[in-house]
Amino acid sequence: MNQLSDRLNSLSPSATLAMSQKSAELKAQGVDVINLSVGEPDFNTPDHIKEAAKKAIDDNFSRYSPVPGYPALRNAIVEKLKKENGLEYTAAQISCANGAKQSVCNAVLVLVNPGDEVIVPAPYWVSYPEMVKLAEGTPVIVTAGIEQDFKITPAQLEAAITPKTKALILCSPSNPTGSVYSQEELKGLADVLAKHPQVIVIADEIYEHINYIGKHQSIAQFPEMKDRTVIVNGVSKAYAMTGWRIGFIAGPEWLVKACNKLQGQYTSGPCSVSQKAAEAAYTGTQAPVEEMRKAFERRRDLIVKLAKEVPGFEVNVPQGAFYLFPKCDSFFGKSAGDRKIEDSDDLAMYLLEVAHVACVGGASFGAPECIRMSYATSDENIVEAIRRIKEALAELK
Repeated sequence: MNQLSDRLNSLSPSATLAMSQKSAELKAQGVDVINLSVGEPDFNTPDHIKEAAKKAIDDNFSRYSPVPGYPALRNAIVEKLKKENGLEYTAAQISCANGAKQSVCNAVLVLVNPGDEVIVPAPYWVSYPEMVKLAEGTPVIVTAGIEQDFKITPAQLEAAITPKTKALILCSPSNPTGSVYSQEELKGLADVLAKHPQVIVIADEIYEHINYIGKHQSIAQFPEMKDRTVIVNGVSKAYAMTGWRIGFIAGPEWLVKACNKLQGQYTSGPCSVSQKAAEAAYTGTQAPVEEMRKAFERRRDLIVKLAKEVPGFEVNVPQGAFYLFPKCDSFFGKSAGDRKIEDSDDLAMYLLEVAHVACVGGASFGAPECIRMSYATSDENIVEAIRRIKEALAELK
């Protein structure tokens, strides 16, 4: 007897978390699995940030925090946006949440009515369409393949907008593809959106600092877009703080107030100690951020070079984040023994069970012809993983 809500039954489980779980189970059985499925830096949180957290505990930051976060943290975020992005906000335009994931979801839930459309460029992060479904909206998927570097064009955006369009979710640098929209490309999208003032942009910029082409560009930089953009960011990726769970939105005050109202009813303010750590991340030295970025860039170069040598893979060069998203549909329909590969999920499972490398099939990212590999791991692991993958794929006939 299924007593679960229709809302819950309409959701798909997270494919990335599922794959991580499967690889953990194999590891527990003693199998040497190289995990390229998980989207988190393999670095430790920088020491000065950990020290700030320890001090916060000693200073008894152990009580409920304000729903949008401590004023000191919101002011630190205001300074960050001004200094790094040239964008002017006030503390009242900032709301902190339990990770950028909640920040995106808050924005979707306060904006979307049943039947409203939300444009989601594909490939997309697995949770975007699910969040829209949770809000009883309709995800409108706009597909950009590897031949256009996984980035949608202004013409595609224009064609997708209808009178029901409420929002566009834009992720740059992108999970799962690592693609980064340039200033010119964002201007092209902004020019289209200028004609449709009812559309709000949820700009997920969590990978801002993991960028290999110079300065990060935000769609909020264009004057006509500033009051219609919700920037989502946080400390998880840039500062290796995934488990601390601090994200934020910056946007028009009416929308931020709405998110505070929503959050006030279902989670309240985020973890007090984590907020003091995040404040130190934003106000302290940024040297570790650049060190990690350089390491990711080196690994990007390594995995791209090696993946291009795998027969049957089509590989582009990601410009940010820490993912490679090779096109692998040339293996569909091939078999090894009694095992047939029908799609990228089959291929990911084959690579896990035969090569002992965990990747994620592209279907749940809206790109069934690709697989996602995270290169947030050591150089040795990358070399060994691609060697195993190449060997296992050669068995498919």
